[in-house]
Amino acid sequence: MANETMEKLDVRLLIDGQWLDDAEGGHLPIVDPASEEVAGRVAVVSSANLQYAVEAAQRGFAAWRAMVPFERSIVLRRAAALVRERGDAIGAVLTREQGKPLAQSRHEVAGSADVIDWFAEEGKRCFGQVIPGRTVDTHTLTRLEPVGPVAAFSPWNFPVSQAVKKLAAALAAGCSIILKGPREAPAACAELVRCFVDAGLPAGAIGLLFGHSAEIAEYLVAHPAIRYVTLTGSVSVGKTLASLAGMHMKPLTLELGGHAPVIVCKDADLDLAVSELVKMKFLNAGQVCLSPTRFLVEGPVYEEFVARFAERARNLRVDSGVADTVDMGPVASLRQVEVTQTFVDDAVKCGARLECGGKRLERRGYFYPPTVLSNVPTTARAMNEEPFGPIALVRQFDSREEALAEANRLPFGLASYVFTRSVATEAFLTERLEAGMVAVNRLFSSNIEAPFGGVKDSGYGTEGGTQAIRNFLVEKMVTRFVG
Repeated sequence: MANETMEKLDVRLLIDGQWLDDAEGGHLPIVDPASEEVAGRVAVVSSANLQYAVEAAQRGFAAWRAMVPFERSIVLRRAAALVRERGDAIGAVLTREQGKPLAQSRHEVAGSADVIDWFAEEGKRCFGQVIPGRTVDTHTLTRLEPVGPVAAFSPWNFPVSQAVKKLAAALAAGCSIILKGPREAPAACAELVRCFVDAGLPAGAIGLLFGHSAEIAEYLVAHPAIRYVTLTGSVSVGKTLASLAGMHMKPLTLELGGHAPVIVCKDADLDLAVSELVKMKFLNAGQVCLSPTRFLVEGPVYEEFVARFAERARNLRVDSGVADTVDMGPVASLRQVEVTQTFVDDAVKCGARLECGGKRLERRGYFYPPTVLSNVPTTARAMNEEPFGPIALVRQFDSREEALAEANRLPFGLASYVFTRSVATEAFLTERLEAGMVAVNRLFSSNIEAPFGGVKDSGYGTEGGTQAIRNFLVEKMVTRFVG
């Protein structure tokens, strides 16, 4: 169906259980990256409605925390069922506004339902403990209680799966939550939130705002009713938010950018390495925090790896995400095209060799081809700044110590990849790589059962795993005399 014949997207704010426009805040356009046409509009929250949203979250917190964990679990499982029931429709909206292939959108939505189910069960296991007293007439125990209303900020590259980690964990803990969704890709995020509302959450237990990030963050983080902050975003935004949260003594979780190194050793299974790494590199047009970026390949297999990787990248099918056969869709915006081109031009100027791609496709839409650069010097900007796009940067190394030094050179520490058949090499590298996550001979699947987070400038705290719900709980100690 041609885009101009589709129904326009009209995304509203959710405050106190009501979907609202905001006459004072106005609207921003939603642009389809495959056609460059305006696909709809999203409401912008005003300062008056920011206050209204926080007041609603306070009331919602009182009502939601009053429900026992088993009752909250039932509501969350109902939300997960609605996400699955509406999955195809939400996936279609996600592709339309963000650009990724429809199969990837549907996978993202389906995985989000699994996240809700996981936290629905974890919420029933938030136990305290009994601590033996120093005397027979003293009892000491602890209990876990919801921290309070949460302010959450989610990104545009995975507007459903990144939002749901924050929503499901906070709600399972008994918190209310105000989500600032991505204004660049708001509609699928709004449909996710609608599933929670339709599942029966009390009014105010969940809120959804769109608009200017800095203004919303400054208001929410500073407000005394907000007790926790969580963000997925860039390093620069994370540092700003961390500074603001620190000023107001607010704990927070930050999942920030990465610049993932890949170490391909001479004994690696090249068939496996090329296949897995092409999939991961060009997933969502490279707009993935876990995306492999710096490909460090050992000398004896360097030329073969570059040739095979570039050949496979060159043959990827780039088209609209709704096309029947497509491997990679457009990047999300004109700005992403321009930044990607800047990185490529700079790398070539610094002496890198362009193996494939390297120039925006001459067609309507923000299409940039899979691009492979070899012999990239460390002076190139793309080797130092996160290239959030379809660019693979390849360098040769001669020893595992040299590869490790380059892998750890940058302040980023989110994800790393290793391909080797040697158990000794695997142990040497995985123990020394400065990253929150390391994948060996495979790509990441980001299962909610496992912790997800980085070190150094890539943030702190984790989303996922058995500890994730603890972000939204406080431990209270109670001691009493029983003599």
